[in-house]
Amino acid sequence: MRLLFRFVCKYPWQSAVVMMALVLAGLVEGASMTALLPILSTAVEHGGELDPGGDGKSAFLLRGLRWLGLTPTMGILIAVVVAGTIVRSALTLLANKYVGYTIARVATDLRLTLLKALLAARWPFYLRQPVGALANAMSSEPDRASKAYFFGISMIAGSIQMLAYIVVAATISWRATFAYLLGASLVLLCLFSLVRMARRAGKRQTKIRKALLRQLTDCLQSVKPLKAMGREDLVDRVIASETHRLNRALEREVLSKEALKAVQGPAFLALVATGFYVGLMRWHMPPAEVMVLLMLLSRVMAGMGKIQRMYQSMAVCESAYWSLNKTIQQAETQVEQLGGEIRPTLEKGIELDRVAFSYDGRAVVDNLSLAIPASSLTALIGFSGAGKTTVVDLIIGLLRPQSGRILIDGVDIGKLDLRAWRQMIGYVPQENLLLHDSIFTNVTFGDTRLAEGDVEWALKAAGAWEFVRALPEGMNTMVGERGARLSGGQRQRIMIARALVHRPKLLILDEATSALDPESQRAICRSLQRLKQEITILAISHQPMIVEIADRIYQLEAGTARRVETTDVAVAALS
Repeated sequence: MRLLFRFVCKYPWQSAVVMMALVLAGLVEGASMTALLPILSTAVEHGGELDPGGDGKSAFLLRGLRWLGLTPTMGILIAVVVAGTIVRSALTLLANKYVGYTIARVATDLRLTLLKALLAARWPFYLRQPVGALANAMSSEPDRASKAYFFGISMIAGSIQMLAYIVVAATISWRATFAYLLGASLVLLCLFSLVRMARRAGKRQTKIRKALLRQLTDCLQSVKPLKAMGREDLVDRVIASETHRLNRALEREVLSKEALKAVQGPAFLALVATGFYVGLMRWHMPPAEVMVLLMLLSRVMAGMGKIQRMYQSMAVCESAYWSLNKTIQQAETQVEQLGGEIRPTLEKGIELDRVAFSYDGRAVVDNLSLAIPASSLTALIGFSGAGKTTVVDLIIGLLRPQSGRILIDGVDIGKLDLRAWRQMIGYVPQENLLLHDSIFTNVTFGDTRLAEGDVEWALKAAGAWEFVRALPEGMNTMVGERGARLSGGQRQRIMIARALVHRPKLLILDEATSALDPESQRAICRSLQRLKQEITILAISHQPMIVEIADRIYQLEAGTARRVETTDVAVAALS
């Protein structure tokens, strides 16, 4: 119920509309049902002639009809029943419409909240999150959480309508109504263990789904090497265990739900049969009164059964909401501080002054100092694990130095507006991060401020314009999943164009030319030689061609940086 209360507080207006529509629907149907009593009484007890005085238990309806100037004939009473059903259906439709709109909004809001929290979190926190778990949190968990809202609001709706039936039934016989409610409540209480079983199954599903999608994501990224070695069957072995566990949890959910429905039906039918017997034979109630009362109380019991089933379904889905909410809260506690308010510039250069940084107590860089002059190309080389990428992350501001300073034009990076600083950077990673879309969209990344002229300039600067222009659809050519329709070198040049299209002040290349053939590397290097007159370039590279055109070369080793003379190309290339 805590989850339902949270949803109602989050969406008060939508929930209020739903409640009001359902209250009116229940009252209208309950009032129209009272018209059945004089109809049945007329048919059973008065030989087909309507009692002009009316039964005291439906007298308010007859007085209301006379107040409206209507004579309470048999035809009018039947019309009241039909009209009540129509109005009730219209109000229920209105309520269900708002429920549907709100469900869609709940899922969207949860996804956007999670996305904003993750994007605002510190980089080290993001690195620790498994991609599969985040994919599950973004796709599956919001949908299941929104279903929990649906089942919860449906449960409240059923309660409101059931209350209307109870009120009308109590006006006919409070004693019989109380006895029915007591019996039905005992049945529901006895069946509550099935609700707890479903809740446990839902929690297991949430936990297993996260683990399963995490493993599935990792395995799918390794399909090509596994198929190349004829070992793709290993994927099945890795995934099979979690799949079987998920299947068992789903089986327990199905068992609990079906068992609840199977037991509720006969139990409530037994109560109806018992009530019919007691009402006629023990309490000597009029037959018409017993029939109307049983119709009302049958709906009450059907409503109580439906409410319990809705609560059971909500219990299955609510674990997804709490899991998603936990991820959001963890991300929000790790929100990144975006520095000061000083607007950055890059006219002089970047300086790292005795910088130190450690991962989990292991020093990656220690007392590291280097300078990156503006409008030049600086290359970082070194063995794997020497700290080259860490240096780049420190310059970007994704990581903060534990000691020492990083100066941008003489200003400490902690005093700069980090978002503005990053908007001045063009970054090209080693990994292929192309979208399954056109070359134009891959370069602009959906930025509507960029025109074809900007994309053409970036493609030329990246050495990609010649092959793009030769394609049948030019820059509107679809690249396929992860750029599968392009060669490795072509994909990398598209990503370089993406980094350049905003005309950054600092271009960072993280082994960006490693996949290129020699001719493509030469084309890129010619472009970089022209670009370094206008922008600052920092390249992590072991490619001799990049090293040859670098104005400065730093070799990272044992957490420190040693400057290598640009003429000593052989030493740089072998590092």
